Amino acid sequence: MQGALQITFDGQGWVFDLPDPPALGALLRGKPALEAADLLPRLFNLCGAAQGIAARLSLGLPIAPDANATLAREVLRDHLLALFVTLPRAAGLPPQPLPAGWQSSPDLAPAFWGGARPVLLAQWLAAGQGLAPLVARVAALFGAQGTVPALPFVTLQNADSPTALENSPAARHAADPLMRQAETLAGRGPLWRLLGRIIDTEAAARGALPAPELRADGMALVPAARGSYALRLKAQQGRITAICRITPTDHMLAPGGALRLALDALDQPALAPLLVALHDPCLPVKLPEVDHA
Repeated sequence: MQGALQITFDGQGWVFDLPDPPALGALLRGKPALEAADLLPRLFNLCGAAQGIAARLSLGLPIAPDANATLAREVLRDHLLALFVTLPRAAGLPPQPLPAGWQSSPDLAPAFWGGARPVLLAQWLAAGQGLAPLVARVAALFGAQGTVPALPFVTLQNADSPTALENSPAARHAADPLMRQAETLAGRGPLWRLLGRIIDTEAAARGALPAPELRADGMALVPAARGSYALRLKAQQGRITAICRITPTDHMLAPGGALRLALDALDQPALAPLLVALHDPCLPVKLPEVDHA
């Protein structure tokens, strides 16, 4: 229900033409709370489980006992498709089959790392096991390009601020030793972002994503495949009166946001499609091919 993001390079910089935001107020205002909570996940084709949990949490409605497990499977599915299909293609590598039994196995480490989880990032990259060829390819293509300054991480307190925040799977795991090695090696750039998605996939497979949170004013924060999804629905007499919805894409596309900064830090505009895929906005992106200008 949302248009496409148009990104163009004019020879001097990147120009963003953002689509109009979805008119959720007009769609949901006046609807019964339960109807709105059931409708919201169906209005978007991404992160439906996350949006459903956020809506019910915000409105104080019951959440299904298996809701968090459904959310973890949703995140896991989206991550695996990115890591084994979408990102390899974008990086010029052949896509790979999804790990066998991924729907039920809590331990996908062999598929990611080629064995046990590594201790040293550089050794794993050199060994070329698991997803190392993809990660090494991204590291070699970008080097220090596409690296952004250390933006504030999204939290329950700031999630509804439509400003520049680091709202990504990588943000959830920034303290992980492998993530610290990636940040030391190449900053918060493509390598850091891709590695964060791999580690988040591990967490989703184990059912170890962060728990949904609720602020006293009704703002819910729920983990999703692209970051954390913030939603507040207000109701009076059982009907919706107001809505505030902030997505990871809102934060990455805000002035000074991660995707804008990353593209500005790109020396080779031809790498823009892969860089955008690594950030993974939750709306279609039109990005004409650009030369090594």
